Amino acid sequence: MALAFLLLTIGLVFLIVAGDIMVRGAAALARHWGVPALIVGLTIVAFGTSAPEMVVGVQAALIGQGDLAAGNVVGSNIANVLLALGLPALILAIPTNMSGVGRNAFIAFFAAVLFVLLAFTSPLVTWQGAILFGGIIAYLFYMFRLAKAGADDPILEEMTEIDEGEDGLPTNVIKSLLFVVLGIAGLVFGGHLIVDNAVKIASGFGVSETIIGLTIVAIGTSLPEIATVVVATYRGHPEVAIGNVLGSNIFNIFAVTGASALAGPIIFDKSVMVFDIWVMLVASFVLLMYVLRRQPIGRKTGLAFTIGYVLYMLAIAARMM
Repeated sequence: MALAFLLLTIGLVFLIVAGDIMVRGAAALARHWGVPALIVGLTIVAFGTSAPEMVVGVQAALIGQGDLAAGNVVGSNIANVLLALGLPALILAIPTNMSGVGRNAFIAFFAAVLFVLLAFTSPLVTWQGAILFGGIIAYLFYMFRLAKAGADDPILEEMTEIDEGEDGLPTNVIKSLLFVVLGIAGLVFGGHLIVDNAVKIASGFGVSETIIGLTIVAIGTSLPEIATVVVATYRGHPEVAIGNVLGSNIFNIFAVTGASALAGPIIFDKSVMVFDIWVMLVASFVLLMYVLRRQPIGRKTGLAFTIGYVLYMLAIAARMM
């Protein structure tokens, strides 16, 4: 069991590092080939940030562990709101009144509602996967139109902020190709380690793969978002948090769940239908209310979010006993 935990942790490290390497290589390669920065941001960078969740979801679906994929998405979205906003809010209040945040909060909530509705048709198979993946294509097209119109949007800013030669991007084609190959190989290897050992851990504890997906795997694959917003807030840029969380949650539901369902059936455990998806939906709704009221997420709310996540973890622990 200790070995399984170690290998799963190694897999998470591979996913996070390899995803970053792949994005940098692919972004630099696209620049070398003259692809506009906006297209790079709306495709390579956007999908790359969800690469850890997507790789785990697709690999789990391919081997018939769709419940792990479902748990990963639900758990990641809960962690994104309660932890990735709760922890940085303890440092500095997170503003919600920036341009573009309102529409993205609506889209994130709509995605959560659609996800819940489709969950009641479980297992999710090809047609549900096509609907969800169609959602991310429509979203990216919408963002492209906004960008062309010169709209101010925090998610667009995040997608297009990487420039060649900065932030560690490779500066020639050979290095760029090497980054892409190594990144993809690392993602596949890391995903394989996570899925295999998550199944072993679940078996060892006598719980479902869903539980492991909701906890260890979800937190692990959400670490890049959590680390990004905590560091940015510590450096005095709390506005990064809201765009990062909303973008991640939109991609998790549309792109990750969609791709996973296209790869294989996604099964929702009964306990997830009774409890976890509603926690995710309520968290999305609470965030939407803060945005609509243009109310900053301050220390008290940050503490409430963080405590809420701890209580959620305790509720899952009680299910394991």
